[in-house]
Amino acid sequence: MKYLIYFIVIAAFIDTFSQLPIMSPFAMTFNPSPAFAGMIVGMYSFSNMIGNILAGYWIDKSGAKRVLVSGLTLTGIILVLYTFAESPLHLISVRFFHGLFGGFLVPAAFTIISNIGNSEKQGRKMAVSGAAVGCSAIIGPAFGAVIASNYTINWVFLIIAATMISSAVLAFRFLPAGTLKNVKKENSHEKMLPLLKNPMLAASYLGAFSLMFAQGTLAYLLPLQVEALQIDAMYSGILLSTFGITAILIFLLPINKIFDKYKHHNSMLTGMLIIGIALILLSSASSLGFMFLCMVLYGTGFALLFPSINALIANHTTEKTRGKAFGLFYAFFSLGVVAGSAILGFLGVTFDRGFLIAAAILLLTVCGMSIYFKKRSPQILKSGSD
Repeated sequence: MKYLIYFIVIAAFIDTFSQLPIMSPFAMTFNPSPAFAGMIVGMYSFSNMIGNILAGYWIDKSGAKRVLVSGLTLTGIILVLYTFAESPLHLISVRFFHGLFGGFLVPAAFTIISNIGNSEKQGRKMAVSGAAVGCSAIIGPAFGAVIASNYTINWVFLIIAATMISSAVLAFRFLPAGTLKNVKKENSHEKMLPLLKNPMLAASYLGAFSLMFAQGTLAYLLPLQVEALQIDAMYSGILLSTFGITAILIFLLPINKIFDKYKHHNSMLTGMLIIGIALILLSSASSLGFMFLCMVLYGTGFALLFPSINALIANHTTEKTRGKAFGLFYAFFSLGVVAGSAILGFLGVTFDRGFLIAAAILLLTVCGMSIYFKKRSPQILKSGSD
């Protein structure tokens, strides 16, 4: 069962990552204005945040399995509709619903992962989940680019649609329904605001935003840096794969025991610190070899941060609130990606200054959170095991 849910995580993120190399060119085939083309590309992330939040409420009301199966089915249907789009307005409508229904998948999948198996090993479970995400980050862009170049873009959508619908059938057949039948109905209407007031959950949300702000910065600025240094453009993808491979190795090797050995909020702060340092070093990198070292360091920080922030959610929620907690968490994830690339693009900064701005935001966040944890550690930790 756990392998099936990890497969579904891979499928969900491949759906997202496979769009990266193809969506902008696909949007331009409809001859939209440059501004409207940007809206088409960004619409997925916008509606994905809405889907994440709606999924959180639905998971706690009806169970993660139902949300996951529905999300997989609806996403598969919407992917087919890409092949029927005939105008920019059609395409942006499909993008909206693709992001909306796609937003159901990850909160539901991670809620199921956190609910199965040993609750004392949330860190290692989230590390393996992180490896699944890392595999998607490596496979997805290559899959989208290869299929689109050798066949047509429509085949990318159709293949992923078939994968989604097949996953929905497998999830419906093999995943357990869960234990929400024992939860009182009124609990499903609890608000999200109390979750934001929980110090550990708020820290996790801030960690998620910081991680994906850095990720959005990297995705926006790294190709510009490669171009400025007159390095072959293909190395942009190879460098991004380097950080992903580094993270996957840490997730899967026996070293992943550290995720349950140390306090999750401490490994979260360590990961943020390492990513900040990696961005500072990357801002002054002038050779390809040094950039590879920076990406290995970045991948190490990512590997420490991603499982820790997920484990904080799992450890500081109950089954009746975990869906909303993960929904809100991945909404911050999406917001960070959008903010990282959009803010720096608006500022029009060079790659070196952009990396320094992102690093400064991360390091200031680390300092603030460290001071807070140090002052209030006894009160915070008594609210749940960490």
